[in-house]
Amino acid sequence: MAHLENHKEEVYRALAERLNKNPVGAPVNETLMAILHKLYTAGEAELGSRFPLLPATLEQLANMTGMEKLALAEILEEMAQKGLVLDLSRREETYYMLAPMVVGFFEYTFMRAEEAGLPELAELFEQYMQDRSVREEMFAGETKMFRALAYEQLLPLAVETEVLDYDRASEIIRQSGGGALSTCACRHKARHLGKACSAPEENICTSLGSASAWLVKRGFAREASVEQLLENLQRAQEAGLVILCDNVLGNPTFICYCCGCCCGVLRTLNESDIAAVQPGNYLPEVDASACDGCAICVESCHIEAIDLQEKAGQDIPVILHERCIGCGVCAAACPSDALCMVARPTRHVPPSTKKDQLFSIAREKHRLP
Repeated sequence: MAHLENHKEEVYRALAERLNKNPVGAPVNETLMAILHKLYTAGEAELGSRFPLLPATLEQLANMTGMEKLALAEILEEMAQKGLVLDLSRREETYYMLAPMVVGFFEYTFMRAEEAGLPELAELFEQYMQDRSVREEMFAGETKMFRALAYEQLLPLAVETEVLDYDRASEIIRQSGGGALSTCACRHKARHLGKACSAPEENICTSLGSASAWLVKRGFAREASVEQLLENLQRAQEAGLVILCDNVLGNPTFICYCCGCCCGVLRTLNESDIAAVQPGNYLPEVDASACDGCAICVESCHIEAIDLQEKAGQDIPVILHERCIGCGVCAAACPSDALCMVARPTRHVPPSTKKDQLFSIAREKHRLP
């Protein structure tokens, strides 16, 4: 029995080490091991540990594992239904990928409806993601997974070409042709911890274009038209949420609407002072003559990027440029229009594609074959 138990632990350890080989890895510790034991059966863990880094067909996986294709397909189907494997159709062939933790099985776990094990998983994921080494692995690299988008009604439009399409959330949504809406995984997790805020949780996070089809197929999201996604964008802005987009130029896969108290990305910035987000291409600028010192901008900022300084007997907001991600929430909240968005001196151009983004992340971590 001890031999069998040791083999089982070796299988889960091998899975953890395989997950940590992804471009965005998952540092191996005892909390990760506990998470994997909750999510994977021993058979699923063994199969997952043998997954290649690149997508593979059923036949390729059968050849690699020595498993009979019918039995292998049944296990893969069960794993995909739990969000542990992605099964994606390309040119009339299905390719399988082991889901990473982020963006991956963490989100898919908490996109699901209420299940008996979610409170315990919420505690485990919270503990894991508060580990500084985990935050550095997931968010501290030069190439970011997330970039901030400013509220576009605030952007300078004196020259029509000044604001490019990839800086406009509405244009990204229109170009996607539609997508899906899902539960905010971060706020769902926070609710199980008794820490959820009042921001929207249901049908708020957005997946775009063909990337949304898998989420809909697996029941993690509901299909939404361009018009519905634009309405959701307006809803998020009315709630004063930060817009974070997939940091790619062509066909971004997601837009998240985030709060500094629940969002794992913004919390990483707030709690660990790790630059977890690629800042947007605009910054708020203060018109001191219009400011009445109400401090609403300070209260609205999700990442504590505004200080108040006394000038001529009045408190005036000062933007901490090295910290500000350019989301524009403060300018949208200002009742006296004393904040406007101006272009940063240097424009960030995202990686061209998801493949380019992940390649850059892998290269920076010396994980290329």
